[in-house]
Amino acid sequence: MQLIERAMTIAKVLAAETNNSGLSISELTTKCDLPLSTLHRILKAMIQQGMIEQDEQTKHYYLGTIWMELGLQVYDTMDYISKIRPELERLARLVEESVYLSKPAGLDTIIIERIDSVANPIRIYDQLGIRIPMHIGAANKAILAAMPSAQSKEIIAQLVAKEDIATFEQQLDQIRQQGYAISHGERTAGTSSVAVAILDGFGEVIGAVSIGFVTFNSSQDYINILIEQLLETGKRVSMKLGYRGKG
Repeated sequence: MQLIERAMTIAKVLAAETNNSGLSISELTTKCDLPLSTLHRILKAMIQQGMIEQDEQTKHYYLGTIWMELGLQVYDTMDYISKIRPELERLARLVEESVYLSKPAGLDTIIIERIDSVANPIRIYDQLGIRIPMHIGAANKAILAAMPSAQSKEIIAQLVAKEDIATFEQQLDQIRQQGYAISHGERTAGTSSVAVAILDGFGEVIGAVSIGFVTFNSSQDYINILIEQLLETGKRVSMKLGYRGKG
């Protein structure tokens, strides 16, 4: 039992590492509060099971791909997407625009679902599986704004120039106050996006729902309609995932 607890401690420490450079054995010794000899023995066993990997050049340790494989299996078993997809389809029908579901992954987010409107021939097309740096776009900013302050600050410090951090954090404050994020042309000129964060039963942000649309000829009244429908969808999705609000 103690071995399992120690292995999980190591895995959680590595999972919390967001700079993608891994951790040295001395750093793990400090963070896990384990003797070097004990840690070395556990790391060797975890490597054999695919739980962690070691860079041959830096000798730093990372989480292994087995976690992703198992996670995807659990993800599929939980029928996670099927809980959310009907709401995304409903939103796409209502607004006749492309709707996306993004999920945080370290310093990036990954688009894990996209619903295209069949009624609108003009589409904003972002491929499933693409990674987008966390500081770019409405969906990512909505996620950052919903994160605990310490977590978002750590990510921002690694992605945003020091002289721009204060302005960027003001943007996040505004997103928190209004409950949604909006961006114009941050990734593709002539396109815009509005997004809301979605939360699970523990009140933790697990992603964002966004609507992509072309900026040309999009009036403020039209954007307000998109925001209204998006906010409602965000609430419905979070409730389906167990979120019951603050208080």
